[in-house]
Amino acid sequence: MARMRRAGWFVMVAVMMAGWMGVLGSVRGVAEAGVIASGTSDAGSRVEDMAKVQAFLENKVVVQKLVDYGVTPAEAMAKVEAMGAQDLHRLASLTDRAAAGTSDALGFLIGLAILIILIIVIMKLMNKEIVVR
Repeated sequence: MARMRRAGWFVMVAVMMAGWMGVLGSVRGVAEAGVIASGTSDAGSRVEDMAKVQAFLENKVVVQKLVDYGVTPAEAMAKVEAMGAQDLHRLASLTDRAAAGTSDALGFLIGLAILIILIIVIMKLMNKEIVVR
């Protein structure tokens, strides 16, 4: 006990935490697992997914990247048509995220304007003078 007083309060806290973790570790819970049914088996969602992927493949940036990798757009579309429903749905959901990530010049200009405003605010808070000539 005297040794713990000399070592400091953090040793006591460490011992209490180790004891608490031991108590929590000894309590066992029940885990349950099961299979979740997929909702992508109907033909309507396949048509929607195919339309999303086709629209994405018609993008000029995507076409250029395909050509750079040596794949023609017709070959890519043939591969997409041969995909299963689950793979097609996964690809369609990825194209949604990729399309949201791509931006045009307007998005770049808005980001640049926000950055400039942020720099001006920081400079004003630091009592620095900004002179534009």
